Amino acid sequence: MSKLTLEQEALRRRTFAIIAHPDAGKTTLTEHILLAGGAIRAAGAVRARGENRRTQSDWMKIEKERGISVSASVMTFEHDGKMFNLLDTPGHEDFSEDTYRTLTAADCAIMVLDAAKGIEPQTLKLFEVCRLRDIPIITFINKLDREAQDPMALLDEIASRLQLDPAPIWWPAQSGNRLRGMVEMGTGRFQPYARKPAGAAEDVPHPDALPLAEAGQYFEAGEHEALLEAQELVEGGYPAFDRQSFLEGHMTPVLWGSALRHFGIDELLAAIGEWAPPPKVMKAHKAAPAGTRNAAEPVAITVQPGEPEVTGFVFKVQANMDPNHRDRIAMFRMASGKFQRGMKLKVQNTGKQLSVNAPIMFFASDRELAEDAYAGDVIGIPNHGVLRVGDSLSESGTLRFAGLPNFAPEILQRVRVKDPLKAKHLKRALESLA
Repeated sequence: MSKLTLEQEALRRRTFAIIAHPDAGKTTLTEHILLAGGAIRAAGAVRARGENRRTQSDWMKIEKERGISVSASVMTFEHDGKMFNLLDTPGHEDFSEDTYRTLTAADCAIMVLDAAKGIEPQTLKLFEVCRLRDIPIITFINKLDREAQDPMALLDEIASRLQLDPAPIWWPAQSGNRLRGMVEMGTGRFQPYARKPAGAAEDVPHPDALPLAEAGQYFEAGEHEALLEAQELVEGGYPAFDRQSFLEGHMTPVLWGSALRHFGIDELLAAIGEWAPPPKVMKAHKAAPAGTRNAAEPVAITVQPGEPEVTGFVFKVQANMDPNHRDRIAMFRMASGKFQRGMKLKVQNTGKQLSVNAPIMFFASDRELAEDAYAGDVIGIPNHGVLRVGDSLSESGTLRFAGLPNFAPEILQRVRVKDPLKAKHLKRALESLA
């Protein structure tokens, strides 16, 4: 049993989504955040071969075959006294509806940029969704182990295209084969980068951080002095990080690294724990219980995370997570209260009462029974069609949370194969689409 109050339990929650254009390294970053948080012992690969280990978050058959994320997945882990709920979202635009809905459950977003490509079209779309929902954004510029654009050009692109003030927390020393490490703004702490030797099966651990003034052995002639000058220039030319401005959506802290080489990941996880907001106050409408004759207009209210009543909403319904049982799991984001296994919750729009006897705590497709949960947590509620996306649940059955997006059905089309020899290809493609 937790000895913390409801407010204290809510304050240690960090519920965040990772957003990016396809191939920016989002799923690899997810794996390495789980590794840094102690949730897994070895990071999997997006395109694993043979007996190599697959990624945790891409668990569907089509995701393993194509090497892309198709469905949003939830991973919950505890690290450094805080409870992290990581929402991995699809980057591909064909699955963007899933991403838009998942962002309604996030309190913060990690925007992943490819250091060589900068801001790409899908990144821009997802950023606009975050802005509409007032979701603060931490920027992680990935793939420093490859040749990258000029760092200042990337920051200027963030400022001009996203209208955000970039606040560099770290600054890279070169990129690709010339990558030496990165220096922390303000403190002057230098984190060296260890290159993976050719033919090595595993990455070499990166050396311990040390003051930049004492890091001359990691540089070739002239590089050390150039980085000292760059540090001075960046500290003078860019605004210092202001958490209040970040929470209001005006500023984004910028961190750098390489997810594939586990470089800069510990620093990113520490930044999420320190700066990402705890569960926010949510807007809702309080209506008369379903089935009553009271025709009074619903009253707009706010729901505090520390309130005793268990409330929340369904932002996604995932079918067939366990193909052996053809299950149907509603992902329920809690807004307030302390949920305990076996509780009865009412669905606001139908008035139906559910006994939640087998709630699930997620780790991608793995699951375990959740004995309790607090505001900010995401739990799975098994059901047979009773819950739909957008449903609000509470103990009283009178609260309705607004803001979940609805999407009109797409155009239906008939597909006919012109070449009979390609019939098998068409069947495989339609099965993947389904």
